[in-house]
Amino acid sequence: MNTKIKLIAVLIIAATVLFNSCKKENDTAKPQITLNEIGLNNSKTGYIGTDLHIEADIVAEGKISVVKVEIHPEGTGSWEFDTTYTEFSGLKNTSFHKHIDIPVNADAGDYHLHLNVVDMTGNETVAESELIIQQPTDSVFPEITITTSPQTNQAFSNGQTISISGYASDNIALGGMYIGLIRVDQGLTDTEVNDENTISLLHNHDFPDPASDSFTASLVVGAATDNNITPKEITWTPGNYYILVKCKDAFGGNWTFSDHYPIVIN
Repeated sequence: MNTKIKLIAVLIIAATVLFNSCKKENDTAKPQITLNEIGLNNSKTGYIGTDLHIEADIVAEGKISVVKVEIHPEGTGSWEFDTTYTEFSGLKNTSFHKHIDIPVNADAGDYHLHLNVVDMTGNETVAESELIIQQPTDSVFPEITITTSPQTNQAFSNGQTISISGYASDNIALGGMYIGLIRVDQGLTDTEVNDENTISLLHNHDFPDPASDSFTASLVVGAATDNNITPKEITWTPGNYYILVKCKDAFGGNWTFSDHYPIVIN
């Protein structure tokens, strides 16, 4: 009889622990999402052949597991987007900042955007926004002027600072600027240069004056991370490099490229 009583007591305790555990998990607040910007200046408009700017603040008591972005047409459009991001996993809060390419074959029209956040307890929150996809309306390319730069084939050693400055302008509005440090042996075209395959000196899509921007970009040789929007680790390899400044407008996706500014990393 005592054995049965002990067994029942153990089962009751186990059930209580399980119940409390589930209750605690269920009591975790769902993730909170604040959509700050969908499209330039939160216009909720994207342009075919350019990229769509998405920015949101995320707070997750149960820690972020994944963030998912879905875009689908409201009518008969053919373009859809569905991507899951895992780099925010384990964070309790983050600023979600992405630029989604809208392909040249996307149909213009009304779309709908979903930003899903799932935390590590299984809670999920969805933020939604209407989205209009339009044909580009700007055919004038931005202009780039470089005012200071390294001397041709100037050598830089560990601890020294590489810098470049200038200004960019557009007849309507700037859409993005990227300044990269590229190894010559990568063999990249100017169009291929981006924040994933080069060292970022500057990456910006937010301009106080939409039509013009003065910039100064610098980076210390040997730095652990670069100046990307989300800084990434740098592996410094001695050799021949060059600096490239590229800039696009907001409503046409027209890219302008600077000259190459060759330097040497010792």
